[in-house]
Amino acid sequence: MSKKILYSLLAVLIVTATVLSACGSAGSSAPAASSTAGKIAFLLPETKTARYETQDLPNFKAELTAKGFDVANNLIYSNANQDASAQQSQAEAALTNGAKVLVLDPVDSAAAAAIADAAAAKNVPVVSYDRLITGSKNVNYYISFDNVQVGKLQATALMTALSSVTNPTIVMINGSPTDHNATLFKQGAHSVFDPLVTAGKLTIAKEYDTPDWSPDQAQTEMTQALTALNNKVDGVYAANDGTAGGAFAAMKAAGLTTFPPMTGQDAQTDGIQRILTGEQYMTVYKAIKPEAVAAADLAYDLATGTAVPATMVTGTTNNNVVDVPSILLTPVAVTKDNVETTVIADGFWKVSDICTADFAAACAAAGVK
Repeated sequence: MSKKILYSLLAVLIVTATVLSACGSAGSSAPAASSTAGKIAFLLPETKTARYETQDLPNFKAELTAKGFDVANNLIYSNANQDASAQQSQAEAALTNGAKVLVLDPVDSAAAAAIADAAAAKNVPVVSYDRLITGSKNVNYYISFDNVQVGKLQATALMTALSSVTNPTIVMINGSPTDHNATLFKQGAHSVFDPLVTAGKLTIAKEYDTPDWSPDQAQTEMTQALTALNNKVDGVYAANDGTAGGAFAAMKAAGLTTFPPMTGQDAQTDGIQRILTGEQYMTVYKAIKPEAVAAADLAYDLATGTAVPATMVTGTTNNNVVDVPSILLTPVAVTKDNVETTVIADGFWKVSDICTADFAAACAAAGVK
């Protein structure tokens, strides 16, 4: 065979292999990773509230992955463990490492203004996630729930539970004073309670703000209240399920055998279990998956330079400096009567998560199966 013919055959084989390779690539069903997306930083505040590591982070990552984002290499994740200084350092590191979007759930709403301003200096947009960053004009979006409504739901439910008690005496265990959401929950609750106090139909005997949302601190606060009130408490406003757990521990330690109606928030497994056993009256379910998914969608659009759909924004929230474009979701009150049609039906928890051996009888009695 002549060299000329041999070279011709080799050329044909190379072209054929190239075409087949291209066809094979085109037929792949896996999502293509975005080559134009910049890095995204997802900065969460703490681990004492179970939702952040068990719900927010996995759902945020899953949505980005579904969009073809390279989570393994381009997502910068940090949890500040309730330390505002640590969160500041984490944000600075994220910016240094090339983050093009910050999705920030602040430990301290006011202190986080410095983070937003530092990001703006590098033309990096900031999404305030779940808790509002206050005091900065450089917050581009806010994703959360109607947090005043959360407090209203809690207070209204508590008063419903106490409807047969004349001028009931309650204790308020609020959230962290550095968390703007805690301020909003308290505002919503007082909008229900205060007119009743003025009318002589309710007594708020003790009220506490709970640093860092600490269940241990909530237990100390409730212990102090029980001592001052000789264990005579008709109801407990607890701002979330963690503080409710602390308050419940204090009541058990004080020797109470029947427990007053108590509120909560976040629909933690222990909160739902207490509701089923009658040790907590209600919690507030905030469908975290839609919140995390919306944050991931927004961050992805910002990171890729894609226009954010106008329909995504539902209103604005003032952060003491500017009106921040906001995506606000609707919270839901959960009592024993609707556990199955809310947190179970939505897949937030599985029956097996809640109805462990110690709670099987309570689940059966409530029809949770």
